[in-house]
Amino acid sequence: MHTGHLLQPLPQPAPDEALDTLLARGGVRIERIVSFGQASPEGFWYDQSEDEFVVLLSGAATLRFADGRDVPLTPGAWVDIPAHCRHRVEATAAGEATVWLAVFWPAA
Repeated sequence: MHTGHLLQPLPQPAPDEALDTLLARGGVRIERIVSFGQASPEGFWYDQSEDEFVVLLSGAATLRFADGRDVPLTPGAWVDIPAHCRHRVEATAAGEATVWLAVFWPAA
């Protein structure tokens, strides 16, 4: 058995997001991502082969989807992203930690 806390300790602000794989088992992967004002590079889109469920635990963020939708996220907000649904991180809160919990699994 493993235990931990999603909000403690948090990494120090850095140029890149901090990604910790908390669990990888049976085709499922759970990650904690910590952002400090990062966004996807201009013109970059995630186009992943896995389904993804993401919930924002702290901070604020905006996801942009290739169809033009922007999805603002505040603590407690979540989004279910199907495989190959092109998206990007448009913005995360500057000056504070934005903590994401992301769950990935094989597309049906």
